[in-house]
Amino acid sequence: MRTMRADRLLSLLLLLQNRGRLTAPELAAELEVSVRTVYRDIEALAASGVPVTADRGPAGGYRLMEGYRTRLTGLTDGQAESLFLAGVPGAAQELGLGAELAAAQLKLRAALPAELAARTERITQRFHLDAPGWFRESEPVPQLAAVARAVWEQRPLRAHYRGWRGAGERELRPLGLVLKSGIWYLLALRHRPEATGEDEGSVRGYRVARFGEVRLGEERFERPADFDLAAHWAESTRALEAARYRQTARLRISPRAGRLLTMLYGAPGAQAMAEAAPPDEHGWRVVDLPVESTRIAVGDLLRLGDEAEVLGPPALRTAVAEAVRGLARRYADEPAPDGPAPEGPAPAGPASPAPTSGRNPMA
Repeated sequence: MRTMRADRLLSLLLLLQNRGRLTAPELAAELEVSVRTVYRDIEALAASGVPVTADRGPAGGYRLMEGYRTRLTGLTDGQAESLFLAGVPGAAQELGLGAELAAAQLKLRAALPAELAARTERITQRFHLDAPGWFRESEPVPQLAAVARAVWEQRPLRAHYRGWRGAGERELRPLGLVLKSGIWYLLALRHRPEATGEDEGSVRGYRVARFGEVRLGEERFERPADFDLAAHWAESTRALEAARYRQTARLRISPRAGRLLTMLYGAPGAQAMAEAAPPDEHGWRVVDLPVESTRIAVGDLLRLGDEAEVLGPPALRTAVAEAVRGLARRYADEPAPDGPAPEGPAPAGPASPAPTSGRNPMA
């Protein structure tokens, strides 16, 4: 408890040093304590010889005496580690390092010369990173802190995991965490008791939000000396993207579809537009767009509506035509609001959400 309060007193002191006058409610919000606790901490600082002054009135608050600065800026282990997440404060918060990161940033700013400290303040006011994509809520990751602890301490974990091939127990040796477009992934070796020799198997990725109960083992495992988290993730991503697109769809698209292509399909859409044939007299163009399996491509391409025509491959054109005929049958005789749904088969090739949003690229 004494260590916790000492850390809080130092944070309070550095807040006053870096930001100038602050009110008791503002300090309480920054330190995540009550206003009454702030009053007690201010008294403790003053009793220890720190020149804290209180200004009364509407523009009042607490501040340090002019010219006073502290150099008590040593970083704890946790604060030093948290600095590597300084650009993504939301991620630090999810990992349970939010307070550590805030304290580390305060200490660093206090140790900088006045001119550099002012520049860091200007940068934070002018640049902000928001990792998750548009129109996507950050998915809950209740097991993230436990998984991160297993990564830090090199401890195996047993967990219930809901993969796209089914749910089941996993025994893993966690190697690292990756935050990709607002989604947390764990890279780990899967322990296979039935295997012989080196039984860890290959490194695989797991979406942290799909972990159920997580239990950490008491023993520690030896981390592979040659494992490079960033390099492995980059290589896995390249391999995944290369394997994802199984065919190329030739499309005839309207000018509006051309504007939508990049928004809906990202880099492949932009590349398709860059290499598109010249427009005809009506502004329509022929493009070659990489797509996934026929079943998934049907749903993706139907998002363009009648602004696009699939010219090939023949099997994809046939699948899209069958899906359109199924939709036409579905809506041919629209029922009354309270009437029964029309009979008939559902359209072939169900539409999918955005090309990458609904499918888990990891195990």
